[in-house]
Amino acid sequence: MIKTIYADGTQEFEFLEDMKKRSREVNHTVTQTVTNIINEVRQKGDSALIKYSNRFDGGCPQHFEVNPKAMERAYDCSEPEYRMALEHAAENIRFYHEKQVQKDYELKKYKGVLLGQLIRPLRKVGIYVPGGTAAYPSTVLMNSIPAKIAGVEEIIMVTPPIVKTNADGEKVYGANPDILAAAYVAGVDRVFLVGGAQSIAALTYGTESIPVVDKIVGPGNIFVATAKRLLYGQVDIDMIAGPSEILILADEFANPEYIAADLMSQAEHDKMAASILITTSNEIASQTKIELEKQMKIMGRHEIIEESLNNYGAIIVCRREGQMIDLANRIAPEHLEIMMEFPMNYLPLIKNAGSIFCGDYSPEPLGDYYSGTNHVLPTSGTARFSSPLGVHSFIKKMSYTYYTKEALLDAKEDINEIAKREGLTAHANSINIRF
Repeated sequence: MIKTIYADGTQEFEFLEDMKKRSREVNHTVTQTVTNIINEVRQKGDSALIKYSNRFDGGCPQHFEVNPKAMERAYDCSEPEYRMALEHAAENIRFYHEKQVQKDYELKKYKGVLLGQLIRPLRKVGIYVPGGTAAYPSTVLMNSIPAKIAGVEEIIMVTPPIVKTNADGEKVYGANPDILAAAYVAGVDRVFLVGGAQSIAALTYGTESIPVVDKIVGPGNIFVATAKRLLYGQVDIDMIAGPSEILILADEFANPEYIAADLMSQAEHDKMAASILITTSNEIASQTKIELEKQMKIMGRHEIIEESLNNYGAIIVCRREGQMIDLANRIAPEHLEIMMEFPMNYLPLIKNAGSIFCGDYSPEPLGDYYSGTNHVLPTSGTARFSSPLGVHSFIKKMSYTYYTKEALLDAKEDINEIAKREGLTAHANSINIRF
């Protein structure tokens, strides 16, 4: 069961170091496999996609691209409750992200000088969405809606096919209908039935069927994540995602039932997920362990939860609140819950976190599905320097400069002086030749 650590300046840091190691490990076998897939897709296009679809997806559809009308049909055929949930979640996501829109600006410092910045959306964006049994409609909403708000011209979704057998014993390939319905709500333009590292390579280099994109976003297994890491630079990506993690800060007023439930909500993702409680209360620590044992028994993924909590879970008991905050900022968690008497008072003290959930009635799954904040978040301590996915993730910025002859003349000697110090005489000449 989850371990208890009493913060003494040594034990807690040893645990944190062990936790970080899980995201630093590189599987060289996976890297080599993915490298081979990338090279073959780059060289052979669709024929390589067909080969790897047959190998990894149990078969290959006759056409990779899904009929665009299939998204609308999936939406119309889905249950009304599901359609309503998607629409409400999408409305919340739009409401939150529309505030992130950036605009051009122009500055006039003095006569004869104009400086400015232009904001331009990326032209094409690819979204990877896991398919089959691990279908995540929320991923479609969270990745597509900010891109649409940013003004992305075309959103291209790739997802592994679902393979079924019809009455004649023939294999039939299609997309998960829940994903297609979410794609319709989110405004996805094109959908292709291809998964794995091969789909990331196809989006990067293009094939006969799949177009090249400017950026690839969305979660995937280790092969997908490795492909994104290897191809970064040829194409932009959202981030290198590690195992999921949650950190809960709790005082003596917190509810152990809620804490246990929220720790498990992340532990069920993955055996490598990290679920951590930091508290100043021995009573909360002990009651949370009791609640974990009680609630875990009725969870569908209890084996994954148990292994995750055993290996990467911890309850850290601190002597004072300041120690709790310092640890939280050092960990820089993907998800941070503040279950304290006055949670909003602690927001100014939090320097590093992906997304923060305040109070007893703002559990982390609220952000996963519904509140409107994005659930694509920095993991493995990268919240120290990274931000959640947003509208800003789908734009690029260009600067511009305009000087009149008189303004350049005023700057001439300063430029010459700096160029001389750098030994770049051609730079100085570029200025001087105009006079």
